[in-house]
Amino acid sequence: MVVLVGVAGSGKTTFARAHFQPTEILSSDYFRGVVSDDEGNQEASADAFELLHLVLEKRLQRGKLCVVDATNVRAEDRSRLLAQARKFRRAAVALVLDIPESVAITRAGSRADRIVEAEIVERQVADLRRSLDTLEREGFDKIFKLNPADRVEIRRVDC
Repeated sequence: MVVLVGVAGSGKTTFARAHFQPTEILSSDYFRGVVSDDEGNQEASADAFELLHLVLEKRLQRGKLCVVDATNVRAEDRSRLLAQARKFRRAAVALVLDIPESVAITRAGSRADRIVEAEIVERQVADLRRSLDTLEREGFDKIFKLNPADRVEIRRVDC
């Protein structure tokens, strides 16, 4: 299981689409669309995450690669994901996309599909900063911190 960690506008979805198969990506936005016909409908988040976790469990049970595309900037959001990986004895990797706050605000505010307000991005940045201090102790098998200057090459690794 790969958990993408980053604020709105950090490039999680773009990164996932560039490096993983569509069936491997479990996107909270996608599941919001499934349950409400609107990927930006935050009121549908509880139902969307319920569905995301159900699909995650089924894929982990089958030994399939799962890439969780959500902000995941809070430890409490990641803890359930980690518990699911452990339940099926699967490796858990965190990919942190850490970009400057100003870049994230600009990107999130100019999205074609929906605009994420600067205040929301700022709150996510604060949550992410707190998470960076605790991430190492949460139980991930590997943690990779990426920034915009990194040239990242992903190769499949069997764990």
